[in-house]
Amino acid sequence: MIKIQKASEVEEEFFFGRDFGQSIDTVRTVLSDIRTKKDAALHDYTARFDVSDPKEFEIPQSELKAAAEKLEKENPDLYKSLLYSHDLAMEFAVKQRESFTDFETELRPGLFTGQKTLAVDRAGAYVPAGRFPLLSTVIMTLTPAAAAGVKDVILCTPPRVHPDDKASAEKAGTGVSGKAYIGGKPYADEGIMAAAYICGATKVFACGGAQAIAAMAFGTESIPRVDVIVGPGNKFVAEAKKLVYGTVGIDMVAGPTEVFIIADSSANPAWVAADLLAQAEHDIVAQPVLATPDENLAKAVAEEIEKQLASLETKETACASINNCGRIIITDSLEQAAEFANRKAPEHLELAMEDSEARQKIQNLVHNYGSLFIGHTAAEVFGDYAAGLNHTLPTSGSARFTGGLSVRCFLKTVTTLRAKNGSEGAVASAKASGFIGDAEGLAAHARAARIRLEQ
Repeated sequence: MIKIQKASEVEEEFFFGRDFGQSIDTVRTVLSDIRTKKDAALHDYTARFDVSDPKEFEIPQSELKAAAEKLEKENPDLYKSLLYSHDLAMEFAVKQRESFTDFETELRPGLFTGQKTLAVDRAGAYVPAGRFPLLSTVIMTLTPAAAAGVKDVILCTPPRVHPDDKASAEKAGTGVSGKAYIGGKPYADEGIMAAAYICGATKVFACGGAQAIAAMAFGTESIPRVDVIVGPGNKFVAEAKKLVYGTVGIDMVAGPTEVFIIADSSANPAWVAADLLAQAEHDIVAQPVLATPDENLAKAVAEEIEKQLASLETKETACASINNCGRIIITDSLEQAAEFANRKAPEHLELAMEDSEARQKIQNLVHNYGSLFIGHTAAEVFGDYAAGLNHTLPTSGSARFTGGLSVRCFLKTVTTLRAKNGSEGAVASAKASGFIGDAEGLAAHARAARIRLEQ
C-alpha cells in the first residue's frame, strides 16, 4: 500500500536528489582498456557481458531495412505508431531548432559582435535493450540530432544472436548471458533496428554497456569517435557517461525515473492511479508521488492503485516501487503542493486539475520540472511515446538547473567579432584592453591591443 502522509510529516531528505550510482572501478577499467586496445578490448568485454560477440559490430543497413519491413508486415499498428511518434518528435524538434537564431550587431560604431549556432559533426546515441527494449528511445535520441543538423548520427545497442546463428548457438550451448556466441553476424533487438531505420540512423552497432560508451567517446577501429553521447542506460552506462564527460559532451546522467502529480478534487482517482503505476513499473526505485489537499481523493487513489495492481502484468516491479518509494502527500493547499514540487524538481510534473484560474495559478507557480503535463487529458505517457516532447529528462532534482534532451544538446553557440580599423568602437576597445592587460600583468595582451592604435 502506498504511504499517505501529511505535509508536515515529509522529511527533508525527500527533497534531495536520489543517487543510486557510485564510482565503479570496473567502468574505469573498461574505459581505459577501450581507449588503448580499441576493438580487441571491445570484443573482450562484449564476450564477457553480452549474449553475442559478433565478428563485426556494424549492422548492415539491409538488416535494419528488413527489420522495418518485417515490423510493418507483422505488427502494422506498432509500425504506424512509431512513424507517428517520429513525425511529431521531428516537428517539435525542428521548431526548437528554429528558436536558435544567428545574429550580428554593432555594439559601438565599427565594432560588430555576432552569434552562430552550429551542429556538432557526429552524435552517438545509446539505446538499452534489457528487460524492455526501448523503441521509443531510438526516436527520442536520433530525431533531435537530425533536426539539429547533425550529419552523422550513430547508434549503439546491445547485441543479439543473429537468426542465422541461433541453431549453432543452441548446439554450442551459447548465446545466453555469461556465455556469448562468438563470431556471428551483428544483430540487435529487431524493434530497435526497425526504429533506427525509420529515424535514419547513419550507422548502427551491436555493442552495449559501458564499453559502447567508451567506444563512442574514444573511437575504435570499428566505431567512430563522436562529439556528443546521449541516451539512458544502467548504472554502468551512467557511470561511463559521467567519466567521459569532457572528452565528449553528454545529455545528462540519469537516475531513477519519477513523477509528481498535483491534483485537486476534480481529478479522476483511476486516472491518477494509472499515471502513478505507469511510472512505478519502470523500476523498483522509480518514485511516484501525489500531492493533494483533498484527503478523500488521496484515499481513493490509494485504493485504486491496489485495484489496478491486481491485474497489472508488471505488478512485481510496480508494487515494489509503490511500497518503497511512492507516497501521497496531504498538503494544506494547492499552493503548498506547488512549493513542494519546486523543491523536489521532478522529472515529470502533472497538474491533474480542470481548466480554471486555480490551475493557471499553479501552472505559473511551478518552475522546476523536466516536462509539465497540464490538465487531466495530458497523460505523462503521451510525453513518453507520442506527443512530440522528448522523454529523456532530468532526474534526482537536476531539473533545478537543466532541461531534458533536445536539439540544444547537439548544438554549440559560437561567437564572432568584426572590427573596422580606426573606428570609434575599435579604438575604444583597444584602449580599454590595454589598461586591463596592464592591471593583470599581461604585457603582451596590452601590447597586442595598443599596437593597433599605432597606425
